[in-house]
Amino acid sequence: MNRKKKWIIYGIGLSLVLGGCMGNGVDEKQAEVKDEYARVQDYKGEGYFLNNGDENDQIAEAKSGEVERAVTDFFLEEYKTEVVVHNLVGNVDGVTVFVESTGPLHFYSSAIVPINQKAKEIISDEVRSQEDVVEEGIREGLYFKIFEEEFKKLDHYLEELASEKEVVGRTVKSLQNTGGSGFMTPYYTITSFNGDEAIQPVYDLYMEDPDTKTENLKSAFNTELFDEEYLTMNVILYMSEEKASPSKSLLEKVLKDLEGMDSIPNGTYQIIINDNGIHKESSEGYKDNSIKAEFIKSK
Repeated sequence: MNRKKKWIIYGIGLSLVLGGCMGNGVDEKQAEVKDEYARVQDYKGEGYFLNNGDENDQIAEAKSGEVERAVTDFFLEEYKTEVVVHNLVGNVDGVTVFVESTGPLHFYSSAIVPINQKAKEIISDEVRSQEDVVEEGIREGLYFKIFEEEFKKLDHYLEELASEKEVVGRTVKSLQNTGGSGFMTPYYTITSFNGDEAIQPVYDLYMEDPDTKTENLKSAFNTELFDEEYLTMNVILYMSEEKASPSKSLLEKVLKDLEGMDSIPNGTYQIIINDNGIHKESSEGYKDNSIKAEFIKSK
């Protein structure tokens, strides 16, 4: 293993300095802030919302069957991918639909279905996705497929780490309902950036025939063009205890362990440890006190 670079960043939490007595107003404010967050073990996506989407959310729910058909047809026609719909969330222009592929690749994604608010109609023939969102999910699913054994080693390590009860990952339900961001597990996500020349021949082969054998996909991968900075494994962990601060010693342990493993995928690794809270409305766990480390694992 050749470690190109490594750095650790410790988060600095924001402190509130008060002059004089702490009144009821401060107590109430703290209660409001606390109510914005859920224990990550309990969070399944409840409270997640997109700005100015309340009215469209109601229209989409009333016509959920029509919305779901439009989205499943979109993925099948545009990407030769069958998906199951997990969640509908209104947005300013329509509804964002969170989906999960059902094979042969596994990834999460999303699509946007426009809504005519005045007529309360679903515009089924104008379904779209954000730029490169679905393509990224397919690339990440392909990376997992052709390097499945290496990713399984990463899975095993993180599952063993979680079994020690100091940290946990997100619930699968929260990934389904608010994820929509490519290949995701409770403990990590993959990011494959547009312009990744190593995976492009694999992507092209898969889009020609989604039933292409794994051996052929592996043969199409251009090892010589692989650039670790185009593939990131985002390891995101949460402290198990509700009031526990992110552990610096644990971050250093995970960093050392992963750097020393030759059997996990090559690429850029970003390790983040958050406290126990996840923001209900945004599904974001990163905060001022979160800590992270990064390193590049190469051939």
